[in-house]
Amino acid sequence: MLLTLAGLQALIAMSPGPAGVLCIKTAAASGIRNGVALAAGLALGILVWALAALTGLSLLFEVAPYLQTALRLVGAVFLVWIGLSLWRGADAPMPAARAVRAGLARTVRLGIWTNLANPKALAYFAAVFTGLLPGDPTLADGALILALIFVIEFGWYATLALVFSRPVPRAAYGRAKAWLDRAFGAVVAALGIRIAIP
Repeated sequence: MLLTLAGLQALIAMSPGPAGVLCIKTAAASGIRNGVALAAGLALGILVWALAALTGLSLLFEVAPYLQTALRLVGAVFLVWIGLSLWRGADAPMPAARAVRAGLARTVRLGIWTNLANPKALAYFAAVFTGLLPGDPTLADGALILALIFVIEFGWYATLALVFSRPVPRAAYGRAKAWLDRAFGAVVAALGIRIAIP
């Protein structure tokens, strides 16, 4: 279960969206320190969604277990939709970075609010994530899952910040964006189909 959850979490984190675009912009415009601060905020925002799913939705599933199947199917459709959206938007140009300087604490808060307001995160943790949890997770299970999610989220966005704080890799991604986005779209859509068929 943990390997599946880690793999899916990594794919969701790496799929293009507002958090990734903001991380690229922040790192390119404000440097590695602000990029890493944003990565920490983004990971904390995702941690809030994961904690909500662990503490609230599992109780709901005990009362109405059929909802878990329904939400798993909704999550699968959501992943397929994300995959198709990535494929369709592959030719769109990468947004240009803006030179915005901000304090580290403010940048962390920006990261938290970005992922709290991210509809992709809401849909994922309300539908897909809960479908992968063990039936009755213990406190140790929950702590391990939360730690795993934080490490994956922070690790990915900190890596983005490290890479895109340098001008040459950012330009290279811009040139390869079309085929990279199509590859991500195909993987995420295939995963959605796999989740729909237990």
